[in-house]
Amino acid sequence: MTLLRDEDLAAAFDHASRSYDTLVAANPGYHAHLRRSVRRLGLPGHGQGLRVLDLGCGTGASTAALRSVLPAADLTAVDASAGMLERAAAKPWADGVRFVHAPAERLAAAGVQGPFDAVFAAYLFRNVSDPDAVLTAVRGLLRPGGRLGVHEYTLSGSRTDRAVWTLVCRGVVQPAATVLGDGPLYRHLWRSVVDFDTAGRFAARLRDAGFDRVRALPLPGWQTGITHTFVARRGEDPR
Repeated sequence: MTLLRDEDLAAAFDHASRSYDTLVAANPGYHAHLRRSVRRLGLPGHGQGLRVLDLGCGTGASTAALRSVLPAADLTAVDASAGMLERAAAKPWADGVRFVHAPAERLAAAGVQGPFDAVFAAYLFRNVSDPDAVLTAVRGLLRPGGRLGVHEYTLSGSRTDRAVWTLVCRGVVQPAATVLGDGPLYRHLWRSVVDFDTAGRFAARLRDAGFDRVRALPLPGWQTGITHTFVARRGEDPR
């Protein structure tokens, strides 16, 4: 199948937004893993005085993880899907959270401006057409020394991990999604992961984009070798 991109992908997420949280709830550890990835950013003081960008917030699961770990931070949550964003914004939030409808490639046009102390992106980079361009834009939004956290399906490179991912998608996720009328999006999910970077390649991509102190950290449970947290820092600008 052809991967969904840009407006087609946003439209697929719009359609899936009504059932997205139900499918997510069936994924063991989904929310706990997001909170673990946020904690790995190592931000101080519960986020007091910090500006954090949640890039690709979906229905707000990553926003909730950020709010849980960093309750005092000022959060800007962005997504390209109007349907997903509407679901996120309708949930109860404390002060200090705002939602913006924008693709990751056009943040400035939507009024999203830095500097941010941290950017967190969950399940985003394999879905954008030009991940290097988005990384460059993200780096420009971070203050010097600002931190980037990426929570992403990135296979280890082993045949076993690819086989487990395929088994879960074809045996569990895709049949459920097809019943709900969202088969194309979740077929895209499988393909987008197997076609995207391995964990080692994505770490190298971060370094190439000007980030340093890059770490790729596995997540526990069945997703070991399938999902990773990447933590990096905006490096110094070349002189």
